[in-house]
Order: sequence, then C-alpha cells, then structure tokens
Amino acid sequence: MDEGPLVNDELECFLLLAEELHFGRTADRMRLSRARVSQLVQRLERRVGAPLFVRTSRRVALTALGRQLRDDLAPHHRAVGDALARAAATARGVGKVLHVGFSDPLAGEIVLRATETLRAEHPALNVEFCEVPLANPYGQLRKGEFDVQLAAFPVREPDLAAGPTLLTEERVLAIASGHPLAARDKVSLEDLADVRLLTMAGELPDYWLRHQSPTHTPGGRPIGRGPAVTTTQEALVLVAGGQGALLVPAHLATYHARPGVAYVPFTDAAPSAYGLVWRRGEEDGAVRSFGRAVSEAAKALAGGDPRRALPGAAAVGGGGG
Repeated sequence: MDEGPLVNDELECFLLLAEELHFGRTADRMRLSRARVSQLVQRLERRVGAPLFVRTSRRVALTALGRQLRDDLAPHHRAVGDALARAAATARGVGKVLHVGFSDPLAGEIVLRATETLRAEHPALNVEFCEVPLANPYGQLRKGEFDVQLAAFPVREPDLAAGPTLLTEERVLAIASGHPLAARDKVSLEDLADVRLLTMAGELPDYWLRHQSPTHTPGGRPIGRGPAVTTTQEALVLVAGGQGALLVPAHLATYHARPGVAYVPFTDAAPSAYGLVWRRGEEDGAVRSFGRAVSEAAKALAGGDPRRALPGAAAVGGGGG
C-alpha cells in the first residue's frame, strides 16, 4: 500500500518513542494525541513492512528491526537538525564578524567577558572590538565600522537605538593632588564652582557635554572652563598639571592611577550608566546574542562591588531614551 512521501513527523515520532518507550510521554513531547502517535508509528511500520515495536499492556519495546532502524536513523536525524540550526543561525546574522566599540576601560572589560562567552556559545560568530574615540563617540558606528557599541549614557541620537541601562557606576572628581578638594573624603556638585572643568573637543552632542562637563552647579553658580581635550590620557595629564578637573567613572582610579591625580567621590552626582547602542533598524541576531552576553557580563562584574549597581539599584541621570 502506498503511504505517500515519508514525512518528518514519522521519523521524529519513531525516534522519540524509541527513546521514551512510552506512548504517553512521546505524545506529550510532540504535543500530539496518543492516537496520532500510534497512527504515525503504524504508518512507518507499513512502509518498512514489519513491526518496529512490541506493544503489550505493560510495556513498549523495540524489535530487532526497530533497533537497527533507530541506530541507522539517529545520527542522520541529528545531522539534519544541526544543519538546520546552522542555517537558521546564519539567517539571524550569527555566522559573521561582529564589530564592537567600547567607550572606556570598564566597558572594554565587559565586552571582553561577553566575547569569551559568545565564542563558547556561537563558534561561528567572530567578535572584533576596539575603543571608541572620545572626541567622536558615534562616528564609526554611523559609518558602519562598528555594528554595536557599549557606550556611556546618555545617548539620544535620532538615528541610533539604545538598549536599557546594563550597569551604573559612581562618578568621582579627577583633580590635581595638590588642590584643596583633593584632601576631602567627598565632594559635592556645588564644589565644582571652585574648579575649572576640562571640556571635550570634537563632535559631541550638547546633552552629553552637559552631563560630563556642566556649566553651572545645582545652585546656579558658574563652573569655570578649562582646556579642551580629545583623549582621556590627555585630560589626565592636564589634571595632574593643575589645568582643570574632570568628572569620571570611579573605575578610572584603578585603570588610570597616576602621580599628581586624585580621585574624590561625589555625594550627589548621578552615576555613570552603560548600555548598548546600534544603528536604528539594524539589530540582527548577532547583536541580540551579543546583548544577552553583555547583560550577563555586566551582572557578574557588578556583583560584590559597592561602586557598581544593576538597573534599578541606583538613579540614573539620563539613559538611552
């Protein structure tokens, strides 16, 4: 009797029943009725021309022919599944090179940890990463040189999409070690009226500059302007030389400890916040996979460090909106 073309449901049902040896559990795994499972098995047995299972009221067992068919089919069935998974991964953009930018050393460490995770989970996805220039934080992303960036917020660019805040970190004042404020345990934003803040040269949006280098204290007192800088290293040289001060994330005290520069915590400055940014409308499977890995890496890095917090644990001044 011609049963028509062999369908995947028959093979799937046979292999699952050969594994479970139970019609009820096989039906549950396939989300079918027991009657449908029995029908699929009987159809395959008619194709083969002999029973594949021995059925009694108490047990289900493979016949010798059933064991032979299981052993022959199983590796090919797995190979088909693997091939389909690889094709789907490629369609999602996972089988490619993902170019990632990061804004500062903390963001770089998170990106590195996320990359190690992705290499284990998605061997076909290669990740290349590079620091984003301080003076032009979105230029390379817009030109397509980066697919995604782990950036310091706020980011409010109409052509860019920003994900949720993944991590916050306290901000500190980088100031010359000989300045009177350097001797304090804490400073406030009002104390900035007594310093000159370095400014950033380059293509930086006004809202970002106001966040990093405010022009007035919360009480309305003016804050002096220092020289414009284009890199963090240049800024710290000027700070050490008494040319100005800088609001920076707390981790710079570890990554950029240097003679002549003191890092003093704030009592009232909004923390630095970090999240992913990409070109609007171009979030593919690779970016989404990277986002999940970055989120886990940020959680791991925040654990046990009182300077750092996960979203909701601290107020964030400006985000990706």
